Amino acid sequence: MTRKRLAELAGSVGLGAWTAFGVLAMIVAGAQGSAGFVDDGPLSWSLGHRPEVAVALARGITATGTGVVPYTLVLLAALLAGRTRAQRLVAVLFGVACLAVGQAVRYGVMTLIARPRPPESDWRTHASGWAYPSGHTTTSAITAGLVILAICLRAPRGKAGLCWAVGCWGALVGLTRVYLGVHWFTDVIGGWLFAVGWLGAWLCAAAWWMPSRFVPSATGTPDPDAPVEGSASREPGRSRPG
Repeated sequence: MTRKRLAELAGSVGLGAWTAFGVLAMIVAGAQGSAGFVDDGPLSWSLGHRPEVAVALARGITATGTGVVPYTLVLLAALLAGRTRAQRLVAVLFGVACLAVGQAVRYGVMTLIARPRPPESDWRTHASGWAYPSGHTTTSAITAGLVILAICLRAPRGKAGLCWAVGCWGALVGLTRVYLGVHWFTDVIGGWLFAVGWLGAWLCAAAWWMPSRFVPSATGTPDPDAPVEGSASREPGRSRPG
């Protein structure tokens, strides 16, 4: 896939996700803190299916969705994605900035909407701040997207299996937030939509504007849509002076 087509695809997917996120945000804000029509079922099911082993496992999974783990995964993915030292440096800066700025923007949106969490009596882990969109969900989904991008660029074999494993981890972190009672299901859906929109916007911008020498490819061959750097133009039929 050429950079132009990648930019168009990422931009289209990102715009669609942002649109859905905005619609859901208006619904959540208009509900003034009450549970949505898809929220009661998942939370009620979770309350009735909480053996201690499952709760402990859910706490372990949910803990990987914040703090040092996501940044460590992004750094490793960035080092994997680049083929040269310059590409690795740019990949690290891109990945860390994408995640950090995404978390900051998500926090601002969360503060603006100010949706209350489910009743604290239902919680089985610590939580703070408002509910929509879920922070753990957003962080793990952005991280999973960046890691999957790196795998698609560089993993020689087993790409599908690795991508599925990383994607399942990102989804499970979000689902554990509902299972542990600290988020409504629409908070998790909002986190997923935010992450897809955010990744789409950043990938679109990188594909359009990042210099080609800093963009690793899956095959190591140059992009036919990218300009050839350092080449001098010549008129057709004109021979090089000898």
